[in-house]
Amino acid sequence: MKLARYIVATVILILIAVVILIRLPSVQDRLMIAGVNSAMLSSSVDLHDDSLTALVCGSRAPLPNPNRAEACILINAGGNYYVVDVGDGSVSNLRDWRIDGSKIKATLLTHLHSDHIADLANLHMNTWIAQSRPKRLDVFGPAGVELVTQGFEDAYQLDYQYRNEHHGNEVAPLEVVGFDPHPIDLSNPVIINKNGLKVTAFAVPHDPVKPALGYRFDYKGRSIVISGDTKYSENLIKNAEGADVLFHEAQANHILKIMEDVANNAGRPLGAKIFQDILTYHTTPEEAAKAANLANVDHLIFYHLVPAPLNSLMETVFFRGVNKIRKEWTAAEDGTMVNLPIDSDEIIISNIN
Repeated sequence: MKLARYIVATVILILIAVVILIRLPSVQDRLMIAGVNSAMLSSSVDLHDDSLTALVCGSRAPLPNPNRAEACILINAGGNYYVVDVGDGSVSNLRDWRIDGSKIKATLLTHLHSDHIADLANLHMNTWIAQSRPKRLDVFGPAGVELVTQGFEDAYQLDYQYRNEHHGNEVAPLEVVGFDPHPIDLSNPVIINKNGLKVTAFAVPHDPVKPALGYRFDYKGRSIVISGDTKYSENLIKNAEGADVLFHEAQANHILKIMEDVANNAGRPLGAKIFQDILTYHTTPEEAAKAANLANVDHLIFYHLVPAPLNSLMETVFFRGVNKIRKEWTAAEDGTMVNLPIDSDEIIISNIN
């Protein structure tokens, strides 16, 4: 009993001492230095630069979800990074994971909806300030991409100027500020072919959005296909043939119907109309699973989830019926990573969060 009282008294004295010490400026400064060192010198996520890797930096569509960013997938091909779509919140994820912005070679936009382009300015900042970027940021995308990049440049013109005046040309060089847009001509679908990487663009149906694109990445015998936003697509199946991994969008129409009914019952007819309208231009999880089977892909990863599940019950309902069609699939979250080692058939799926 005496020992127990002694231990309790000792703990109380230690706590009192800690409370007193933490109020001292010298102690606070030491703790701050330790914290800043830990934050600034911590290592970035290992993206396996000797392989073909994909990291989901955004897994949802425009419908809100507090734990997910909008559409974004970072592709790493042997240490060269490419960002496919850059929706709201995705660049914050890349920063949190300490992704090296100097390795980002280009952005590839599947189409020009806001949830696929909203963070383009932040991506530009992440690859420009103090990054020694040798040129303007390359942006590949469908016809109209030049309007998007010009709009961002116009909106951020003063920002570029202020940062250059404040930090100087070494940190914020104006000669490489802004974007270099590359509208894709599908009669010449191979848009990148260097350093062992071939990127092929292909059309997908997302009416009234025309054109909408998907992309195939082939690197040293490994392959990843990204659907972008699409209805069930025979052309996607053709271009995904034999791929190691297919990232395919998915929309749970049965959940959207519930949301439509709730909106109508709550006297929100415009919200209900949105849920009804979007039923016609996305792919259900079961349709995506069927497409993956027909394309003979090894693994299917669902992303751009509409609406992104908020809990395990909603996820079960979202993917109802998929297991009857195929077994090799994964539901993406922000931070889902797939690694395809070279000279191997292995598919390694993990989550960095």
